[in-house]
Amino acid sequence: MDLLRPRPPHLPAFLAHRLAFSTVLTLCAGMAATVILAVGVLHLEQDKQALAFEQQAGMRIGAIRRGLDQAVELAAVTDALFRSVTPVTRTQFHDFTTQLLNRNPFIRSISYHRRIDDSGRAALEAELAQVHPGSAIVEMREGRMQRAPQRAVYTPVVFVEPYAGNEVVFGYDVGRSKSLEVAVARALDSDRPAATTLMTLSMGPDAQRGFLLAMPVYRAGADLATPQARRAAMVGSSAVSMGAASLVELILASQPADDAIHMTIAARGGDGRLQVVFPRQAAAAAKAAAQGVPPSPPATVAAPTAWPDLSPRLRHISDLDFAGQTWRIDIAARPRPLLADHFGSLLAMIGGSMLTLLLSALMQSLAQRSRRVEKLVQERTADLKQSNQRLIDDVIDRQRAEQALQESEQRFRQLVSMSSDWYWEQDARCRFTSITGGFGDKSGVKAGRLLGKTHWEIAHDLLDSDSGHAHRALVEARQRYSGFEYAVLDGDGGMRWFSANGEPLFDDEGQFAGYRGTGTDITERKRSEQAIHHVAQHDVLTGLPNRSLLQDRLGQAVAYSARTRHAVWVMLIDLDRFKFVNDSMGHKAGDVLLMTVAARLRAALRETDTVARLSGDEFVVLLTEHEDQQLSADIVQRLMDSVAQPVMLGIKEFFVTCSIGVSVYPLDGAPADSLIEMADIAMYRAKKLGRNNFQFYTPAMNEEAMERVRIESALRKALERNEFVLHYQPQVDLQTGHIVGMEALIRWQHPEMGMVAPSRFIHVAEETGLIVPIGAWVLRTACRQNKAWQDAGVGPLRVAVNLSARQFGAANLVDDLRHVLAETGLNPACLEIELTESLFMSDVGVAVELLHTMKSLGVKLAIDDFGTGYSSLSYLSRFPIDVLKIDRSFVAAIARDSNDAAIVASIINLAHNLKLSVIAEGVETADQLEYLRHHGCDQMQGYYFSKPLPAEQFKELVLQQGALPLTVAG
Repeated sequence: MDLLRPRPPHLPAFLAHRLAFSTVLTLCAGMAATVILAVGVLHLEQDKQALAFEQQAGMRIGAIRRGLDQAVELAAVTDALFRSVTPVTRTQFHDFTTQLLNRNPFIRSISYHRRIDDSGRAALEAELAQVHPGSAIVEMREGRMQRAPQRAVYTPVVFVEPYAGNEVVFGYDVGRSKSLEVAVARALDSDRPAATTLMTLSMGPDAQRGFLLAMPVYRAGADLATPQARRAAMVGSSAVSMGAASLVELILASQPADDAIHMTIAARGGDGRLQVVFPRQAAAAAKAAAQGVPPSPPATVAAPTAWPDLSPRLRHISDLDFAGQTWRIDIAARPRPLLADHFGSLLAMIGGSMLTLLLSALMQSLAQRSRRVEKLVQERTADLKQSNQRLIDDVIDRQRAEQALQESEQRFRQLVSMSSDWYWEQDARCRFTSITGGFGDKSGVKAGRLLGKTHWEIAHDLLDSDSGHAHRALVEARQRYSGFEYAVLDGDGGMRWFSANGEPLFDDEGQFAGYRGTGTDITERKRSEQAIHHVAQHDVLTGLPNRSLLQDRLGQAVAYSARTRHAVWVMLIDLDRFKFVNDSMGHKAGDVLLMTVAARLRAALRETDTVARLSGDEFVVLLTEHEDQQLSADIVQRLMDSVAQPVMLGIKEFFVTCSIGVSVYPLDGAPADSLIEMADIAMYRAKKLGRNNFQFYTPAMNEEAMERVRIESALRKALERNEFVLHYQPQVDLQTGHIVGMEALIRWQHPEMGMVAPSRFIHVAEETGLIVPIGAWVLRTACRQNKAWQDAGVGPLRVAVNLSARQFGAANLVDDLRHVLAETGLNPACLEIELTESLFMSDVGVAVELLHTMKSLGVKLAIDDFGTGYSSLSYLSRFPIDVLKIDRSFVAAIARDSNDAAIVASIINLAHNLKLSVIAEGVETADQLEYLRHHGCDQMQGYYFSKPLPAEQFKELVLQQGALPLTVAG
């Protein structure tokens, strides 16, 4: 009984000392951890503030950049008036500028300044006096407007809108303004609007600082290719006066207000220094300081705070180029209350401190408890001496209990070895008699529901499965089992899955007494397996069956059709213009569109039908015919109508149509695994017919598809085998009747298919990318042939070559043109590159630069099929185009359609006003020729004069001096 002796009295005191030291250690460690955590959270909060500030600053800088670019475009629009109309009358100037002034309140005035010499001064002053009596050419001298002295050249303001409020500048000689003179010089060099430095726009209490956007005005028909030529052609200038603060306020009006940041915008003034233009208060203060006026006292003064400022000093400075002038944007974060941005770090500090104090108090409490235990041990020592005798008496009882404990320990070890969650027992009839281990709390099924029942009485559909029959056979054979899985409905009607392990029990006489075992809830594992199975057979984005599940459903549908003789329809649906949505709105908008279409297709079909996503924007619908539900084309139309409903993508409404191909089993007589392929062929036929329609598969479509494959295969070898030839169609001058040029047209001379028309292979070459090497061959061959004709004395004819979309988008286009011209020795002026309007509409800015680079080589540029695409006066004025080609569809209808005839006449007048030549394509009748000649068309080409000819025949035609008659017989 040595174990019952009392501990030495000094041991609890030593323990109490250790606990007191632990209290101090806990307090120090907890406070250190709290400080580290609070500092870490503080850094995260500061990083978040910096990120939010950069995002807000970037949004406002981007908005200001776009707004300034739009302001520059207003000056370009004003300049377009003087380039399009010659001369501009005062009424035209008033009508044109009034709309700009009404739409853009930040514009203070729009003016035109005519450049005259001293000999024309009297006539101009008489003209000004008719508008406003007493007007003359004036200048600012000694602080007021005075009549300008005699000098060689004047640049007075002759037009100004609005006139009211700007009478003082009427007749003002702007040539004396150094800032405006510098801006006009920059505009002459760049042929783009140029801004003046910051200046005071008007007199009086409402005067504000602003700038002028200036553009030179040129003499009609002058050569403007170089800065020297533009200076020689300049007859005046136009200027748009804009209030700087008003412009910035209008730009920022579309941005959400944010009091957390302060933004200052400065522009360069006449003294070369940056001056504040926004906000108005800051601009006024800066202006007053520059004039020596003391600043006004602030309205309010912020009270000092007792809290330290933990926010980072955030500031963003960015310089923008605005029409040649530098604008500086300075954005800074305003001070914010401490709790607004640092609640997390303060909470971490306070919470950590409180937790540390609580732990320290707990440790101290334990130390005090140890001292109470010391006293209690001393009191109990005496009681233990009296208990020793009673323990001896209990030994016999303990021996009896040990036997029962051994049996319980054996049972416990068996259950523990099975790694179970709960334990159960069954009687000799395999009915549950006991379930322990918190079964109801863990599984959601009340244990009382299972007591008195067997596994096959409570399990869902157990005896209907092979695993259930196998389990019952094991039980009837009194065998041990493990990993037996079964499902039970819980109290909410949900399915719960369990795994059971069981071991048979036998009594001392070897008679079967029942089972005991363990059970585990495996519901989550089963759900995970079902989710994995679902993901493996369904599309992640739309949740529709994928290709794998579609093949399984298709196999089942074909088997059903074979048994019942009912038709199976397979529809392949492809969205029209889906690439446009992806390119213009982004992939997120494309995903939203795909999910919307998937939901609409499901809603438009029966529950027994299958709709799957094949890939990208392609969907497959599987329909099975039943006795009471016959399939018809109305179903296909219903699907098309459901897809064609408008879709909101962000703030824009899109209308997306679809093309559908349908294959039918077994009517099409093809194997089941080809149904999707046949539907795909029918879908491409629908797209070829113009999209937004459906087509049923026919064997003829397969032949067409095979024809395309045959064309593509042969096309890849055509260049190697030198099977391409060029034909040339003459272009005839309608004034002289002589041939002045020709268009090179490709033909394919195939050894088996004969002469293949371009309509059969050009679109295939575009889709496969073969158009790039083919186009390069056409360009090189046409240039070489033209050079050979010139060397043979045929004459300096111009050859026109079409440029494909893929060639125009190639990075080395200009280098290839330069190389071909150098290789063939052809004069660049004898080469004309034909472009369709759609080539440069995707990115006008890049197209302008590329076309100017091509033009610098000396070649001619023509727009083919003009009028059928995105015809815009804006790009005609910006692009260095030489020729417009009127599309043959307009020419063909001249005699029978007055609208087309009017369009042709308008195109001719437009081109001539822009100093462009006009060629009409597809001229086939004398009436068409006479109409074109009557309305001033420059050149023509068409079957009326000649069809496209091989090189030798074309040469003979030119040498024979073939020409059009100068008049057409009536």
